[in-house]
Amino acid sequence: MSDITRTSNDLTSRLADPRRPLSNGYDARWMIDNQMGPNALWLLEWLAPALGLDALRPGARVLDLGCGRAMTSVFLAKEYDVQVVAADLWVKPDENAPRIAEAGVADRVLPVFAEAHDLPFGEGTFDAIVSVDAYQYFGTDDLYLPTLTRLLKPGGRIGVVVPALREEPQGDEPPAHLKEYWEKDPGFWAFHSPAWWRRLWTRGGTVEVETADWLQDGWRDWLLWSEVCAEESTSEFMADMARWSVDLMHADVDHVLGFARIVGRRK
Repeated sequence: MSDITRTSNDLTSRLADPRRPLSNGYDARWMIDNQMGPNALWLLEWLAPALGLDALRPGARVLDLGCGRAMTSVFLAKEYDVQVVAADLWVKPDENAPRIAEAGVADRVLPVFAEAHDLPFGEGTFDAIVSVDAYQYFGTDDLYLPTLTRLLKPGGRIGVVVPALREEPQGDEPPAHLKEYWEKDPGFWAFHSPAWWRRLWTRGGTVEVETADWLQDGWRDWLLWSEVCAEESTSEFMADMARWSVDLMHADVDHVLGFARIVGRRK
């Protein structure tokens, strides 16, 4: 067995988990080379059952909002045979198109350049909208969800997974043991609890919230993935980001950080 094959097998074994049978089928090196944060396929595999098979039925039209390098879009097309619009602001269509073609789903995934507040689609275009590790960047605005869900057909579902807090901090201060991270990066203020997201989506009045829950021991997945990417990323920038995430997970001694899953049905 070659060193390359041995390394690939070792990575696959290290990342395999019986909770994620679909993600286990994807090449570990491919996931590492295309990651932009926590493992998006793992999180999408957790989200999909809450969205339901009707939303992800073969041929359904799905908007993958904030798709990054389109791993989640490839996953949706391969595993559910849906038609995906892979929308992102940071990764251009010309970068994602070859990756989508190499995955064999160019006929089912359309990469587009789009900003979340200026989406070029008509009302009722999609059967489902998904967003993995991106919605926190634009979705905390009280007025955002109604403008997004107009793109759903009546009865269509929106489902997101976001980095989150297990519970909202008391008062106006972040968790004491993580205060230095909030001070260095104000983006942490966009991390909220499942209960907070449920309230936000409920008072918007456009969806019936069907799921708002917490990934049990999600911090373990976050830490494992970060450790692997810190060791294996060929991009020094991504390796540095992964090392930073490892430090964050070790600093979070109370394990208040993890992932929230929220699913709503358009009324």
